[in-house]
Amino acid sequence: MAPERELIRGLHNLRPRHRDCVATIGSFDGVHLGHRAIIAQLKQRADEHGVPSVAIIFEPQPHEFFSGERAPARLMRFKEKVLSLFEAGVDRVLCLQFNERLRGLSAEAFIRTVLVDGLDIRHLVVGDDFRFGCDRSGGYRLLQRVGADTGFTVEDTATVEIRGERVSSTRIRAALEAGDFELAEALLGKPYRITGRVAPGRALGRQLGAPTANVRLHRYRSPLVGVYTVRTRATDGSDMAPGRQVVDGVANVGFRPTVEGEGAQPLLEVNLFDFSGDLYGRELAVEFCHKLRDEEKFDSLEILKARIAQDIEDAKAWFAQNP
Repeated sequence: MAPERELIRGLHNLRPRHRDCVATIGSFDGVHLGHRAIIAQLKQRADEHGVPSVAIIFEPQPHEFFSGERAPARLMRFKEKVLSLFEAGVDRVLCLQFNERLRGLSAEAFIRTVLVDGLDIRHLVVGDDFRFGCDRSGGYRLLQRVGADTGFTVEDTATVEIRGERVSSTRIRAALEAGDFELAEALLGKPYRITGRVAPGRALGRQLGAPTANVRLHRYRSPLVGVYTVRTRATDGSDMAPGRQVVDGVANVGFRPTVEGEGAQPLLEVNLFDFSGDLYGRELAVEFCHKLRDEEKFDSLEILKARIAQDIEDAKAWFAQNP
């Protein structure tokens, strides 16, 4: 019987039942087709050994620890990532807090602390270009050598290419920035979505004639900035409105420069067409279809109001042509 899906937060929460597994390590931002190929490989080896599969991830992601707000934008927040890993077939997710202590571990100390003493792995699936340890001295050959001494084997991962180039989170971010949602969907294996819970806002949208559902992005930066046509659904599969699981709309992703000024956190605001109801507290999945324009700063709220009305008309026209 397969083990229950389980999120383990930190080495201190590892228990004897978590030992003896097949593991992989990575950021897994976006859980794209390349990641899914790794997970399929992981699952195959776990089934062969008759043990659970484990994905080891880090929070914050290492580049966020080192670069802060200058780090590349996340494709998905932590909760989305964990649920996507489970959906792809991972049995357990071990999330390690990336802090000064973890950063200071040498490559050999990381192997022995996490992989051997913590998880007692039988097999590791990892890219042959994987680097780790405080001086980034750890790599595939070191893993093979220590594995031979301590009883685990190592295997590199298959490369997945689409349109002649490797699938990567960096490439997906570039596609989103360019508004190429077709390519992003090809790389992800599904349309790009942002999920989050609707939170109370300042009700400014109502004053501007376009009430919005406000979703906090929980990240330093957003991979999207601008105004987009979107399709929105509830993550629990329930109807958004009577007889409607999906509602079209127009969304602004960004910092609302006309009303917020500098230093604001990114926010997703969705105006749902032909919709009335209370969405506060509901978790939504917002699927991005087409970019209408960049985010702009307007000289007055009246000009902003007119631009929003035009955005709504442009979005409805796009949906009419792309039902």
